Amino acid sequence: METTYTGYVTKSATDTPGLLLEPPSGGSFRFDPGALCLELLTTGGPGRLAAYEVLHDPAALLRWVADSRLSAGLQLDADDAGVAGARVLRHALWRMAAARAHGGDTDPADVAVVNEAAAAPPLAARIGADGSRQWAPGGATVTQLLSTVARDAVDLFTGPHAHRIRECGSHDCGLLFVDTSRPGRRRWCSMERCGNRNKVRAHRARLPGGEGGEGGEG
Repeated sequence: METTYTGYVTKSATDTPGLLLEPPSGGSFRFDPGALCLELLTTGGPGRLAAYEVLHDPAALLRWVADSRLSAGLQLDADDAGVAGARVLRHALWRMAAARAHGGDTDPADVAVVNEAAAAPPLAARIGADGSRQWAPGGATVTQLLSTVARDAVDLFTGPHAHRIRECGSHDCGLLFVDTSRPGRRRWCSMERCGNRNKVRAHRARLPGGEGGEGGEG
């Protein structure tokens, strides 16, 4: 699980979608999970994943909001209770996505958490004077934020790509993503990291006297 979490995430400085993840082992790589709800999973998780927790306080939640695929300029009023609610929703999403990635059944209790969050009013978007997508003026609430994330999850788990929720194919990575590519053959969280590392392993395995490694690119 070396690459599962970053301790901190930053928005890409380029037009390439995704977050820049910084694993504990060093370096950074761009990761696009393909959905807003799966971006939340880069902040920590349940059980053994608690060691990678980053949502410790409202400031951390605000950093995630700024770095997520939500458009810039969202003003959010966050408190400790809101952060706790974000962790509850994230845990449910983790278990649901992992179950789907491995062909298991989702826990009705987790589904209920998502549905309850989705039932609240979401963030209010509007068209700006310059034609850009903006957020309604005034501070939004964490409840609205979590509703938006949960509604994104409803769209994902009931939509055409629900069967494409996957875990990275590298043995030492647990990142989850949805493969929205047309061929549907994505295997890695990122070709920058796990894809290239596994290509190197496969190359070394083919050399005389090379040690066995994971297969190449999918």
